[in-house]
Amino acid sequence: MNGKSTTTRTKLERGRSALGPALELVHTGRAPTRAVLTSELGVTRATAGAVAAELEALGLIKVDSSPGSAAGSQGRPSHRLSVRDSGPVALAAQVHSDGFRAALVGLGGRIVATAPGCVAVKADPAQVLGEVVDAGARLLRESGLRCVGAGLAVPSAVAEPEGTALNPLHIAWPAGAPVREIFAGRVRAVGITGPAFTANDVNLTALAEHRHGSGRGAQHLLCVATGHRGVGGALVLDGRLHSGSSGLALEVGHLTVNPEGRPCHCGGRGCLDVETDPLAFLTAARREPGPEESLLKQSGDLLRTEYGDPDVRAAAEELIDRLGLGLAGLVNILNPDRIILGGLHRDLLEADPERLRAVVADRSLWGRSGSVPILSCTLNHNSLVGAAELAWQPVLDDPLTALA
Repeated sequence: MNGKSTTTRTKLERGRSALGPALELVHTGRAPTRAVLTSELGVTRATAGAVAAELEALGLIKVDSSPGSAAGSQGRPSHRLSVRDSGPVALAAQVHSDGFRAALVGLGGRIVATAPGCVAVKADPAQVLGEVVDAGARLLRESGLRCVGAGLAVPSAVAEPEGTALNPLHIAWPAGAPVREIFAGRVRAVGITGPAFTANDVNLTALAEHRHGSGRGAQHLLCVATGHRGVGGALVLDGRLHSGSSGLALEVGHLTVNPEGRPCHCGGRGCLDVETDPLAFLTAARREPGPEESLLKQSGDLLRTEYGDPDVRAAAEELIDRLGLGLAGLVNILNPDRIILGGLHRDLLEADPERLRAVVADRSLWGRSGSVPILSCTLNHNSLVGAAELAWQPVLDDPLTALA
C-alpha cells in the first residue's frame, strides 16, 4: 500500500472515531458551530467538516452553511450545527407513585411528543410496563420517526447488573421485581429493535440536567429531588453517573435529619424521605391531601400560591431547615461543585433561597470555606429526558455501529 493510501485511510479512521465525540458535543450544546467543533475535537477544519457532513448524512444533525455573521463578529462566519428536528428519537418511559408517562425524545434532550399519563399504577409491574410501552409505541406510529432504543425511569434503586427494583417503596410492586427484563421484553414485543435500559428516576434527573440543564458544566454535581413521594439523590462525576458497586449509591432519602421524626419505610426515623417530601409538607401545613391531583402538584401549588399563609410559611421553613441539614452533611462528604434541586425541593429553594443556602453554609465545612452553588433543576420532565439519554448513549458512543 502506498503512502498516500495509508494517509487517506488514517484520516478516514480518525474522522470516524471522532463521530461519537462530535455528536455528543452537538447533542449537549457545546459545539454550536463547526469552528467550536474543530477546537473541541482538536482536529483540522477539514476533518471537522467531514465529521459534521457524515453526521448530517446519518440524519442526526443539521449543518447550516450560510448562517449570517453574528453582530460584532469579524471574518467568515462558521457553519452552525444543530440537532435535526426530524431525526431519530428514543422512547422514554417513567413510572411513579401517581402514574406513568411515555414520551419520544430526540437529540438535544428535545421532547418530541408525550402520551397522557395514567393516574393509577397497578401492583403488577408487567401490566404497568406493558401499558406504558404500548403508549410509547402509539406515539412512534403516529410520528413515523425511527427509534434508537428505549429507557425507563423508576422510583426505586435499580440493582446492577440484574436490573431489579430493590425498594419500590411508594408503589405496590414487589421488592426485587425484574423491571429491566420486563421492560426490555415489552419493548421488543412492540417491534423496537434498539436496546432497552432501566434506572432510578433521580439518577436520570441528574444525568439529564448535567447534559442539558442547570447542571451543565459541573464536574462534581449533586442532585437531590423529591419525587411524587419520597426523596432521592444522585451524583455525576466527570460526566458519568456515580452508581456505586452495584447501582445503589446516593440513597440520600434515608439520611436522618430529625431523630425524633416520622417513622420511615426503611425502618429508620426522621429520614429526608419522610421529612421533606410532598406529603410531609402538606401535613406540616395542615392541609388534607386531595385525590384529584398528585401530591407533588398539590404541594407545589400550595407553596407558590399561599406562601403568605402562616401555616404554609412555617411548614416551608421547617422543611427548608431539614433539607439544609441533609444537604450540609452531603456537602461535607462529597464536596460537590454544584447542587441542583428538583421537585418540591426546587420550589422550597425558590420560596426562600437565602434561608436554605444559609443553613447549608452554617452546617458544612465546605459551605463556609467556599460557597457551593445551589440551583433549581430547569428541565421539564427531566426523568424522561434522562431515560432517553440511556437509549441515546450507544449512538453517542458509536453512531455508525448503532445506526447500521
